[in-house]
Amino acid sequence: PTSVAGSATLSALLRATPPCRSAPIRAAGPLFRRTPPRPTPPRPTPPRRPARHGETADPSALPARTRREACISAMMGPSLGPVNLFGEGSQEAKGEQARMSSIVGALAIADLVKTSLGPKGMDKILQSHSRGGSVSVTNDGATILKSVLIDNPAAKVLIDISKVQDDEVGDGTTSVCVLAGELLRQAAELIEKKMHPQVVIGGYRLARDAALKALRAAAIDHSDDEAAFRQDLLNIAMTTLSSKVLSQDKEHFAAIAVDAVMKLRGSTNLDQIQIIKRIGGTLKDSYLDPDGFLLDKKIGVGCPKRMRDCKVMIANSPMDTDKVKIYGSKVKVDSVSKVAEIEAAEKKKMLDKVDKIIAHGCNVFINRQLIYNLPEQRFADAGVMSIEHSDFDGTERLALVLDGDIVSTFDTPERVKLGSCELIEEVMIGEDKLVRFSGCPNSQASSIVLRGANTHVVDEAHRSLHDALCVLSQTVKNTAVLPGGGAPEMLMAQAVEEESKRVASKHVVAMEAYAKALRTMPMHIADNAGYDSTELCAGLKAKHHEGRHTWGLEMDRGGLGDMVALGICESLQVKEQVLLSSSEAAEMILRVDDIVQCAPRQRQQ
Repeated sequence: PTSVAGSATLSALLRATPPCRSAPIRAAGPLFRRTPPRPTPPRPTPPRRPARHGETADPSALPARTRREACISAMMGPSLGPVNLFGEGSQEAKGEQARMSSIVGALAIADLVKTSLGPKGMDKILQSHSRGGSVSVTNDGATILKSVLIDNPAAKVLIDISKVQDDEVGDGTTSVCVLAGELLRQAAELIEKKMHPQVVIGGYRLARDAALKALRAAAIDHSDDEAAFRQDLLNIAMTTLSSKVLSQDKEHFAAIAVDAVMKLRGSTNLDQIQIIKRIGGTLKDSYLDPDGFLLDKKIGVGCPKRMRDCKVMIANSPMDTDKVKIYGSKVKVDSVSKVAEIEAAEKKKMLDKVDKIIAHGCNVFINRQLIYNLPEQRFADAGVMSIEHSDFDGTERLALVLDGDIVSTFDTPERVKLGSCELIEEVMIGEDKLVRFSGCPNSQASSIVLRGANTHVVDEAHRSLHDALCVLSQTVKNTAVLPGGGAPEMLMAQAVEEESKRVASKHVVAMEAYAKALRTMPMHIADNAGYDSTELCAGLKAKHHEGRHTWGLEMDRGGLGDMVALGICESLQVKEQVLLSSSEAAEMILRVDDIVQCAPRQRQQ
């Protein structure tokens, strides 16, 4: 056992001896020193991403609220990112891009038909890629635009207003597109100068009201003088036809159109005027049948070809059931004689139907559907003239002309109203036979026969004459007329400029642009004729500032003239419709700031 003194000496010796560094001593107890733990090396700091647009590179430099929002955004992850509202394949254009896309599309449509404007406008060839590859030659704005497939939505707006113009008044389909395009062209320049579209629209509305007021104040009405009004109608018809294929014979076709419209006695129902096209001859060979109605069909075999004091039954009934037609059922027979009995029953049923028709007291039977041999032979034996397959339009028009009912059942003869006319006969036009009805009770009906060298000429003549008929029928209803040749546009532009002097706002800039757009219309007319538009329009502007508001462009000589003295007139309603439709279309397109195109429908494989 160690003594106390020995223990003290050992403790002193251990304190004096330096510790061994060869290996650490790990032992429990107060006599041994604990080795300190090895320090952990610091983790490398990840590289900081570069600051994005609108961010601060140093987060500590951000305000406290911004740092808090950044932390919340980091915790939420991508849930606060941009949300795609539309399905896959959808497209969206916003703001200036959408507006300029709409304006450019509308300007492309306006430039397409711009060269067809005026009496010297050029034609377009429209070719179909379907089977047969049909080709048509026309300068009618509505016909051109209806044949063009368009993807731009703003361009479709101009096509729609052209169709409405054609349906409402018949003429001005090219003018409405060109004027709308010029209004958008002027508006695009103002928008590029940082003017808001709503300010432009406001100025356009003020200008439109001033132009409409000046247009109505310049109108001339000769409805009290029958001779003067008829001359106005002739002038309007010749002005309308001067830009068509019928321009060489416009006096002849203007007289035809005026006579046909005057027979309507104020009605706008052009269904009473039938236009029949026949290839052969020339355009001068076309004529109006003043006291008859022509049906492009043939009289049945064996029937009388001429009939006086006619009582006409107009029907829409099947007359082809003289053969076995049993639908939805089965018939079992044990011999051919049974089939013959069924056929005999069918024939008896048809003959009974024919007897019921004859019992109505008619001597002419016109059916919309086919008439087979058996009933046709029974009609011929009874001395009744039969005409088959008159088509739906022909049947409706005949009922209107002959003042009769369209009959489908024949059990109540006392309730049926038969049509009547003095004479029905078969006539030859060219190499074709037609049926002529003379002495019809409805004296408003008439027929126009168009002749031409080929199909393209006849079709274009039909479109041109239809436009003239539409304009004349509307003018008979609203009798005011205007001088033509670009005079109304110059008059409206001057009125808009005068009105802008009284406007104390920035709308005056849009009103001046509106007047500038109106003055481009006579320039297009002169350009299409090959004349110097700048010189002519400058002279015309000076004439109007002198107060000669009836002066316009005379394109036969390439100069200026008094439109009233030259007989160049236009309908007030046509000009009003052009002004209103083009202004509304331009306003609609200027309001656009977003275009959303839906994804195409996926086909099921």
